Amino acid sequence: MEKGNERVELSVFQKAKKGNYYCGDSYFYRETDDAFLCALADGLGSGEMAMESSKAVMEIIEDHPSLSVEALVKKCNEVLVGKRGVVLGILKIDYSGMTYSYSSIGNIGVITVDPDGTRHRNIPLAGYLSGYSRSLRVTHGKIQKGMIFLMFSDGVNDRRLSAKLTHVRNAEEITTLYKNLYGQNREDDTTLIAMVYH
Repeated sequence: MEKGNERVELSVFQKAKKGNYYCGDSYFYRETDDAFLCALADGLGSGEMAMESSKAVMEIIEDHPSLSVEALVKKCNEVLVGKRGVVLGILKIDYSGMTYSYSSIGNIGVITVDPDGTRHRNIPLAGYLSGYSRSLRVTHGKIQKGMIFLMFSDGVNDRRLSAKLTHVRNAEEITTLYKNLYGQNREDDTTLIAMVYH
């Protein structure tokens, strides 16, 4: 379990698919004085080749954290030429503008929970990044104190991210609760990132 510093509290639950040593899911997050950035990629298939693609994408994001969500997705797509594809989710919170933006391609899910408990489930764009140009959809909104962001790979069944989990206002409690309830059932690589903006 990990925690961000300052304004975003973050916790991660991750497990490789049953029987696999390598997890094809990779994630990265960084918080600066101006912004918070979190990304999750899942390489197509499983094992070492999947991990190689998702790691290549994370390196791009790590090297260019100040780019917009749109520009990051474009750069990630370029690095995948000749590699296995990935599905990808990127969330960026801009502290000065008090806004957030995110995009997800393929089966990386994003759920936002407002301070009053209202849940919004993002419908990701179908398909995956594989080096070919493709359309992109970015969701924008105003950030509020107490807001929760959940980002997860397809090993997480989003119906399980029910009110039981999202009424909890603490990132580590969310991932611990998920692990205790569903952590043993792993038909796929599983990553759940819980983030709470304070």
